[in-house]
Amino acid sequence: MTDKTASVHWEGRGKAGVGKISTQTDALKSYPYGFGSRFEDDRRGTNPEELLAAAHAACFTMAFSFACDGAGFATTAIDTTAGVRLVKKGDGFLIDHIALRLEASVAGIDEVTFQKIAADAKQGCPLSKALASVPEITLTAVLRK
Repeated sequence: MTDKTASVHWEGRGKAGVGKISTQTDALKSYPYGFGSRFEDDRRGTNPEELLAAAHAACFTMAFSFACDGAGFATTAIDTTAGVRLVKKGDGFLIDHIALRLEASVAGIDEVTFQKIAADAKQGCPLSKALASVPEITLTAVLRK
């Protein structure tokens, strides 16, 4: 496997500065972010927490789908959201909570098995492991009928 890369170019000081995020695949190409999109309601840019939420939701969704496959269950549709909460702590900031919400259609699975596979996928997801220092990562898993 190869390293996946992203880069940031920043200009300006602190609150007045503006950054541009780019990814190796060009999924993001000079996409803006700054104080307003991180700490205020400026929707013209992204922020690290939003990107982390997207990455965690994507990683967990794949882990869940692969785990279902491994257990002999076919996933037909999976929708996952992740909420990342950044809070002020002392002179800095801390991500203190990530909330994952999974809604999935999985043929032939019972609720108990579904919940176990979802919980195991959350624990096994590489990003969940990388984010182990976050005090609380919750999962709400809903099996669609």
